[in-house]
Formats: sequence, structure tokens, C-alpha cells
Amino acid sequence: MSAQAVLFDTPGPKGRRNIAIGNVVGTVIVLGVLAWALVQMGSKGQFDPAKWAVMVDPETWQFYFLPGLQNTLTAAAYAIVLAMVFGLLFGVGRLASNSVIRGFCGLVVEFFRAVPVLIMMIAGWFSAALLLNIPPEDAPLFGVVAGLTLYNGSVIAELVRSGVHGLPKGQREASLAIGMTRGQSLRSVELPQALIAMLPSLISQFVVILKDTALGYIITYPELLRSARLVGSDAPFPILQAMAVAAVLFIVINFLLSWAAGRLARRFGGRSSDSGKPAPRVGITTGLAGTADTRDETGGN
Repeated sequence: MSAQAVLFDTPGPKGRRNIAIGNVVGTVIVLGVLAWALVQMGSKGQFDPAKWAVMVDPETWQFYFLPGLQNTLTAAAYAIVLAMVFGLLFGVGRLASNSVIRGFCGLVVEFFRAVPVLIMMIAGWFSAALLLNIPPEDAPLFGVVAGLTLYNGSVIAELVRSGVHGLPKGQREASLAIGMTRGQSLRSVELPQALIAMLPSLISQFVVILKDTALGYIITYPELLRSARLVGSDAPFPILQAMAVAAVLFIVINFLLSWAAGRLARRFGGRSSDSGKPAPRVGITTGLAGTADTRDETGGN
């Protein structure tokens, strides 16, 4: 059997032709819609240089875009670190041999995965102000980080569980065979491999965290989107141009995050594999005589 699971049959010539036609038609439709949108924007004067001049004004960046970007990155950094801790803790808990611990962790993970992020942000905001005596100016940050941590940490916990379950059973059996306990096998053998395997999914979740910080404007957190709205609401500065700048900033940040994570994945992936080592030269079994030709090993005839 092949080492890789085949999810669908390889398309034949007709299938590849249909796929190519579909790609061309889809591209033409997308480009047509984009061209129509640009024409409409031009007819409304949205490309007037006067409307874009404020977007390159140093004061606009000093008082709006850069502080908003800093707040976005701050909330995302806190949430990424805490979500990883939450995800590892409850992900390992869902793999515990104790049924009580496993059931409790599963209940927590499923609950926070089901609750919308915005509701958890609002709950965290009110809890910070009413229950935890956090200063009012810090309550929005606490709400954003709490909501992002609980939701995305639950998703990461599921990634951890599925990553460990996706490993070959021989990994655990080999660990137990050399005297490791179940916990030692999970911590030292299975979990490190699972983390490397799920790096692409982790990076996607980090991008989600970064983008979901934009929900913080609803609880008055001064992140990038809220700063852009403030720029656009100050007449005669239009909202479309401010949102376009914010979108470009989000795209650049997410691209840099994905690029850095990709390099990290390749680095750890190379260390964890033996693909670069030459295979040992062993005897070649002859099909006719059923014996092994060991000339490669001995160097003789």
C-alpha cells in the first residue's frame, strides 16, 4: 500500500482539461468583477489623489495607523502565547488515560469552541471591569485577549489531539517497549512529532488570531481597524481609502507571519527527518537463486 492516503482518483486527460477550463473561466469572471468594481470606483471619484493624500500624511500614521497597528500586534502576541499554552494543556488533557481528566478537558474545549469569539470578548470586557477590578483603560485589551485565547486555544487543543492520534501507532509501542511510561511517551516522543506535523495548521490559526483582533473595535479596543474607521470618519477623509490601507497592512503582516513560520517549519522538518542521509547499502536479493549478492558490502566478486 502507498504510504500516502489518496483522497481522490488522479484525473485523466478529460478531467485535467475540464479542470483547466474551469480555472480559466473562474479567473476571467474574477477579473471581470474586479474590473467592473474599479470602473465604478473611478466613476465615483474614489481614485481622486486628494482623497488619498491624507493616507500618506505623517500625522495620520503617527496618531492613527501606527498606534492601531501596535495595539493589534500586542493583542495578537498575548493571545498567541496564551492560546498555545491553553491548547497544549487541554490537548494533552484530552489524551490523558484518566477518564475524569479527559472528560473535563473535552467539555472545556467543546464549550469554548462553540461560543462565538465576540461573545467571549464582551464577557471578558465586563468581567475585567466588574469582577477583576482591572483599570478601565486596560479592560478592552483583557477582553480581546481572553476571547481570542479561549476560542483559539480550544482549536489548538483539537489540533494537538488529532496530531498525536495521526502518528503511527509504532511510535507509542516503541516507546513503551524501551520502558517509557505512557506520559513519558506522550511528552518526549509523540507530542514533539505532532507539533511539527501540525505547524501549517498552527500558522493558519495564528493568522486567524491576528485577523480576529479586529473584533476588538466593538468593545472600544483601539486596534488597527478602529483606528482606520476614525481616520475615515473625519471628513473629508473617506472611509474606503482608510480601510484599504488597513487591509494592506493586515495582508503584509499575515504574509510575513506565514513566511517566517514556513522557514521555521522547513528548519525543524529537516532536523526531524533522515531524508538527507544516504541509505545503507545492503545485499541485493536475486530472484532466480533466492540468495543475496553481497558484492557491494565486501567489495569482492
